[in-house]
Amino acid sequence: MILPRRSFLTNLQRSIVIFAIALLPVWAQAGEHKPASAWMNTSLSPDERAALVVKEMTLDEKISLLHGTGMKGLGPMSPLSVQSNGGAGYVVPIPRLGIPAIQISDAAYGVRMSGENGRYSTALPDNLAGAASWDLDAAHEYGALIARELRAQGYNMSLGGGVNLAREPRDGRTFEYMGEDPFLAGKMVGQVMKGEQEQHVIGDIKHYAMNDQESGRNAVNVNIDKRSLRESDLLAFEIGLRESNVAAVMCAYNRVNGDYACENKYLLTDVLKKDWNFKGFVLSDWQGTHSTAKASAAGLDHEEPAEIFYADAMKKAVEAGQVPVSEIDDHVHRILRSMFAAGVIDDPPVKSVVDVQGGFEVAQKIEEQSIVLLRNEHSLLPLDASNPGSIAVIGAHADVGMISGGGSAQVDPPGGNAIMPPGKGNTSWQAHIWFPTSPLKAIRASAPHAKVQYDPGTDPASAAALARKADIAIVFAHQWESEGMDLDSLSLPERQDDLIARVAAANPHTVVVLETGSPVTMPWADHVSSILEAWYGGSRGAEALARVIFGEVNPSAKLPITFPKTEADLPHPSIIKPPRASTTNDEPDAWKKIAAGLPAFQITYDEGLKVGYKWYDAEHKEVLFPFGYGLSYTTYNYSDFKVSPGKTVRLSFKVTNTGNRAGAEIAEVYAAFPESAGEPPKRLVGWSKVKLEAGESKEVAIEVDSEYLSIFDVDRAAWQLVPGDYTFLVGGSSQNLPLKESVNLK
Repeated sequence: MILPRRSFLTNLQRSIVIFAIALLPVWAQAGEHKPASAWMNTSLSPDERAALVVKEMTLDEKISLLHGTGMKGLGPMSPLSVQSNGGAGYVVPIPRLGIPAIQISDAAYGVRMSGENGRYSTALPDNLAGAASWDLDAAHEYGALIARELRAQGYNMSLGGGVNLAREPRDGRTFEYMGEDPFLAGKMVGQVMKGEQEQHVIGDIKHYAMNDQESGRNAVNVNIDKRSLRESDLLAFEIGLRESNVAAVMCAYNRVNGDYACENKYLLTDVLKKDWNFKGFVLSDWQGTHSTAKASAAGLDHEEPAEIFYADAMKKAVEAGQVPVSEIDDHVHRILRSMFAAGVIDDPPVKSVVDVQGGFEVAQKIEEQSIVLLRNEHSLLPLDASNPGSIAVIGAHADVGMISGGGSAQVDPPGGNAIMPPGKGNTSWQAHIWFPTSPLKAIRASAPHAKVQYDPGTDPASAAALARKADIAIVFAHQWESEGMDLDSLSLPERQDDLIARVAAANPHTVVVLETGSPVTMPWADHVSSILEAWYGGSRGAEALARVIFGEVNPSAKLPITFPKTEADLPHPSIIKPPRASTTNDEPDAWKKIAAGLPAFQITYDEGLKVGYKWYDAEHKEVLFPFGYGLSYTTYNYSDFKVSPGKTVRLSFKVTNTGNRAGAEIAEVYAAFPESAGEPPKRLVGWSKVKLEAGESKEVAIEVDSEYLSIFDVDRAAWQLVPGDYTFLVGGSSQNLPLKESVNLK
C-alpha cells in the first residue's frame, strides 16, 4: 500500500489508515502462518530477542508501543481502541513482526469490569487482608488466581501490585496496599507478582512512588528526605521487584520533591533503572504523563491511557532532535523484553471459562487466613455450633452480602450489587458494592439448630431489643473505601459506633465483625466481648467468617497496619486537602488541565523514617491494636533463643503451642539498631508462620540479610551497616516480644 506523504494526510485519514493496518490480523485467515523470525527462538534471552526485534522496526512501529489508545472518559480515544478487550488499556500489535497486542486490565483483588464485558471474576479478599495472612504461599496463589482469570478473559497484562506504604491510613486506597511496613509489604507483593507472571501475564507494581493519599493526587507535591524515602516507601518497591522480577512498574500521579513521579529522573532512572537494575518498563498511571522530552529523558517508557505526549508529539520530538532515537530504542527494548520474559508472546492467552469453583476455594482459604481476632474476652469465641442457643445478627446488610472496595480495583459481583433489586445492581464508579456472600446464611448453615434472627441495625433501639433477647449478638460494621477519595476520619460512618454501643449495653456477649479496608477507631472496644477484623472478604467472605466464628478455623492472621486509639495520634492528624486551583471538579475536558499539570500544593512527611509502628514506638504513643497483633483460639510460648552473627545473622528459637487446639503462629523478628544509626526503636526483619498441633513444639530458624540491618547512606548513595550492638527481639506482635538477645555487628 502506497500512502500519501504525512503532511497531506488529515488526522481522520491517518486514523483510518492506522485502523486498517491494525485490523490486518483480524482479516487474515486463521490458517496463515507468520514467517519464522530469529526472535522467536526461545533459547535466546529476553534481551537478545528484544534487540533483534528493535533492529527490524520502523520509527512508527516503535512509537506505537509507547502509548495506549485511550480509555472512555479520560481524554481522546483512538479509532484503534475498538480492538481493545474491554479493559483499562490497549497497546496495538505489530503483525508483521509477530508482536501481539497488550491487553491490560485492572486487577487489584480480581479482574475488573467483568460485568460490563459479560464475564465473571473472583473477588479475593482485599490486598491489605492478604497481607494480614503474612503467608507468602497464599500471596503467590493470590497472584496466580488473578492471572489465570486474566488469561481466561483474554488479557495479558495486570495492573495490580499496589505497595504504597500506609503513611496516611485514611487514604481511600489503603485496602489496595500491603500495610505500613516495607519488609512485609515488599515480600508479600513480590509473591503476588511472581504468582501472576508464572502464569504468563505481565505483572505491574504500583504506584511508584509516594501516592499515599487520593486528595489532590494529580497536583500534590510530596516533600521527603532521601534517606527516609529509600528506607521506607521505596524499600517496599525494591524488595517487591527483587522477589518477583516483575516486568512493569507504574509511576504515580503525584509529584515527589518537585517533579511529577512520571518525569522524575531520581525515581525512574537513578534509583529504579540504575541502582536496582530494573530491566522492565515504566508506564504512567492513567493520565499521569505531563511531557514528552522531559518524561522520556527521566525514564518513562510508556504513556497510558491515551496518546497525548508519546505518539505524534514523540515523533516530532525525535525528528526535531529533542528525543534521541537511542532513547526511543531503550523504551521499546524494555517493553519487548518484558513481553518475552513474561511469556505473553510465546504463550498468548486463550479465552476460556473461568474456574468459578476453584476461585471460590482460593478466595475462602485466603480469607480464613486473613481474618484477625482482635479481642476475645472470656474466650467467647469460638461459638459451639452444637449448642449455640440464640444468635442476633445485626447490621451492614449482613442478610445479603459483604461490602467490597471501590474504584479501579472494583470487581463486579455475580448478579450485581447484592443490596440492589435484581437487574438494578450494575457497578458504577464509587458505588458501594456488596458481594452476595451472606453472613446470616453462613451462620445459619454452620449452626442449623440455632435460632438466628436478623435486624438491619438502622434503628439502634430495635437492634438492641433483638440483642437483649439473644444469647449472642453479632454486629456487622463497615467502612467503605475507594480510589478517588479519602476517608473523612477513621470513625465508622452512619452512626455505627452508636449502634454497637447500644447493642453491647443490651447484651454482654457481643461480637463485632468489621468489614473495613483500613484501621478504624473503636470507642466501644472495651465494652464488647469479641472483635473480628474481616476486611473486604471477597467472594466467599461469609463462609470463611462462619468457619472462624464456629471454630472450624483457628484464626492466625496478624495486623499489617497499626490501629491507633485516635486520629490525634497520627503523624498528620488531618489530611491536607488541595486548594480549588489544584482540582478539576469533574469539569468538561478535565484531562487537558491534568495533562498540562495542575498547580502544586505541598505535603511534607517530616515524620521521615517513622512510618506506622515506628512512629508510635518513637513517640511513645499507646495504640488500640499494634502492628503484628492478632489473637488465636490457642496460646503459644517462645523459648531457647540463640543469635549467631555472620554475613547473615542466623536466629533460632522454639515456639510451643501451649493450648488444646492446633494453630499457626506468626513469629515475628525485630531488630533494634545502635543509637548512632539514628533509627526508630525497631524494625521488622523477619518472620515465620509456624503450624503447630496442640502441645507441639518446633524450632524456628530465620536468617536476616545484612541489607535489612543497614541504613541508607545518602552521601554514598548506598546501604551501610553501622557497627555496634544490635538487639534482636522475637514474639507474637510488635509489642509482645518476650525473646531478646544482643550481638555486636561490624
